[in-house]
Amino acid sequence: MANASPATLLSRRFPSKRAFITGAASGLGLAMAQLLARDGWTLGVLDLDREALESAVTRLRTSGAANVTAYPGDVAAHEFVAAAITGFSQANQGLDVMVNNAGVAVAGAVEATPVDDWNWIVGINLLGVVWGCRTVLPVMKRQGSGLIFNIASSAGFAAAPQMSAYNATKAGVIALSETLASELAGTGLQVSCAMPGFFRTHLLDHMRAPPEENRLAHRIMDNSGHDPDEAALALLGAAAAGELYVVWPPEYRWAWRLKRWFPRWFLKRVQSFRDAQARKAGRPPG
Repeated sequence: MANASPATLLSRRFPSKRAFITGAASGLGLAMAQLLARDGWTLGVLDLDREALESAVTRLRTSGAANVTAYPGDVAAHEFVAAAITGFSQANQGLDVMVNNAGVAVAGAVEATPVDDWNWIVGINLLGVVWGCRTVLPVMKRQGSGLIFNIASSAGFAAAPQMSAYNATKAGVIALSETLASELAGTGLQVSCAMPGFFRTHLLDHMRAPPEENRLAHRIMDNSGHDPDEAALALLGAAAAGELYVVWPPEYRWAWRLKRWFPRWFLKRVQSFRDAQARKAGRPPG
């Protein structure tokens, strides 16, 4: 069993093999969906990009998914998310794994980030996760089983400067996941929260940020040395093993511990790292 794939481990726990994934048209969401598809899971996939979602559905069916249903639309819209998840669970007599993955990025100082950008990112990164959790909870409680996997970020504990809106929404997802884990203790439902560091994905494609912050974020991501397939394998594997806190890549686990043990020292180190990256990019630190 130690060498079994994450999808196989989840299939053993949930033999009905029904999963719903938001932000599934590309990046981490698609990589997770493909892992499950190869093990014959029935999938509901949601994304705002209709064309990319249609392409993803074709790939998932080719990969071996038992059935794939696409839900093109905005994860920030509560009624849409509720209707999509409810429709999928009714059509498939339940839902075993809910992956709240959809996310966007905003960069800039607290006071410089436009109000529209704050509303945009909170609606997707935080409230989109809330809507997914609220809708799936009654379904899973009736079953007495299920996994809710919320995708946050190491930004939620690292709190790097010039990333206030993104940091705040991801910290909110961590807090939401911890709260749910306590509320669901003893019910047979599991909550996991992923806090990945940088890996190459499409998160920055629609990033709202000043040009210099955009360039810096792309530089750090491009140099990360990790890709969505690697991330999906590690994150889904940890969730399948029952972990609440999923911190990845491995080098970020020490960062997670140090933040909890020495918070002020840690924040200074984050500032130093960011200043060093800024200098390498040819711009003044700060």
